[in-house]
Amino acid sequence: MTNAFQRPAATRRQMLTRIGILGGSAALYQAMTSLGHAAGTDFRGAPALTGAKRGTRVLVLGAGLAGMLAAYELRKAGYQVRILEFQNRSGGRNISLRGGDTLTELGGATQKVQFAPGNYINPGPWRIPYHHQGLLHYCREFGVELEPFVELNHNSWLHSSDNFGGKPVRYRDYAADFMGFTAELLSKSIEQHKLDEVISADERAHVAAAMRGWAGLEADGAYRKGVSSSLRRGFAKPQGGGVDGAPVPSDLFARDEVMRSGLWQWLAFHERLDMQTTMFQPVGGMDQIGKGFTRQVHDLITLNCKVSSIHQDDHGVQVTYNDMANGGAVRQESADYCVCTIPLSVLSQLDIQVSGPLKAAIAAVPYASSVKLGMEFNRRFWEEDDQIYGGISFTDQPISQISYPSHGYFSRGPAVLLGGYMFGPAAYDFAGMTPAERIEHGLAQGSVIHPNYRKEFRGGVAVSWSRMPWTLGCCSMWTEQSRKTHYKTLCAVDNRIVLAGEHASYIGCWQEGAILSSLDAITRLHKRALGAA
Repeated sequence: MTNAFQRPAATRRQMLTRIGILGGSAALYQAMTSLGHAAGTDFRGAPALTGAKRGTRVLVLGAGLAGMLAAYELRKAGYQVRILEFQNRSGGRNISLRGGDTLTELGGATQKVQFAPGNYINPGPWRIPYHHQGLLHYCREFGVELEPFVELNHNSWLHSSDNFGGKPVRYRDYAADFMGFTAELLSKSIEQHKLDEVISADERAHVAAAMRGWAGLEADGAYRKGVSSSLRRGFAKPQGGGVDGAPVPSDLFARDEVMRSGLWQWLAFHERLDMQTTMFQPVGGMDQIGKGFTRQVHDLITLNCKVSSIHQDDHGVQVTYNDMANGGAVRQESADYCVCTIPLSVLSQLDIQVSGPLKAAIAAVPYASSVKLGMEFNRRFWEEDDQIYGGISFTDQPISQISYPSHGYFSRGPAVLLGGYMFGPAAYDFAGMTPAERIEHGLAQGSVIHPNYRKEFRGGVAVSWSRMPWTLGCCSMWTEQSRKTHYKTLCAVDNRIVLAGEHASYIGCWQEGAILSSLDAITRLHKRALGAA
């Protein structure tokens, strides 16, 4: 950077700091994005793998998205491929639960899903950002129909137990007041010339005008009850027709309570790159993606294979597994190379013959605990009573959020919503409960947001990912230090074995991470097989 740009750059940093203080992290992130500090994933198209040696065999462990994609592209390239999968289904964490499904977790607790026909919950991934172009590419390639997923709904609820009388407030009301009071503070600081003198008078005027338009300030720079504020937060008496159609402006929340509540974090949530619109979901459930992938490689998959050891030498790989469909009979499979997509939480407990550094890398990555509650109700009361069509309500209670379905609008009869999505300590607490206890807590906490919760409730399912025997957690949780120490080793080809999955990406916990990791792994393996690396 030349000297001519050094002074303005410093000023931008100062302005970003002020925006962060006044507007919270959402405004700061938005400002950073406008300065080019955020980008999407690096998908550049399907790999061009050519020149495979005829008869070269590749064994893929795991029939999740990463494993099935690896098999699909490797077979296209001319390799002989076979997939071993632990579960009795393909798709991995790409799963939807419907009426008639059974879920058994560690400890033996079994849940039988009793949703009405057509209803489902996605306990794993449930939304796709627009910039996850790798996943979107293969959805299009494999004929998986997508529809919009409503992430942000201005008519949803925000709830802070210690503010606003402990009652939920509308997202739009809170957002309008937070932006209004914040803009008023910034507008006053501009008028009092308290910003750096390096910001010109013209620039101050532009910022002041922007604050008035952005947040509905009055001409004097104040944020107060009136038509301008109500056009954002809604009117106490909405606009109507006829002689009595004049609207009545709504009261504002108290400024100190708006700032103190911390609900601004949920405004910031939707400004994160991975939560921005447009988002998508498969028509008919997230498992439609897994089914689309399965259609491409179904003849390569053997289910119910519980891998116990993975050994290799300079000539090939030998995998020992229990054939659970035949009484746990011990079997072996050999290949020239292996793509292993088994979650590290499980892989770290197996007999795997790899280098010391790779073993250390596998053991270095813990998996997050996560719990999701799928709850079915007699009717779509959130639509009929609250005019909430899709989107998410947030609370500081352990359930964290309630997400409303982005499909089936205005339909009659039972419907399912996501009644809780827990990470961290709350997820561990819920994991220690029985499924029935998890649902009970979800009902009690959800009733604070929707008083008719219990009256309308039909039944539910509570999925604790740390208690799923085939993954033992939701997804990988790298730290900055562990990535620095182990990440490159984890992704490298170890003689004849390469790992793939969301854990071998910088997009952990997303399906896109599995896609990009798989493409990178098979490209590396292909080069290794050709003797180029």
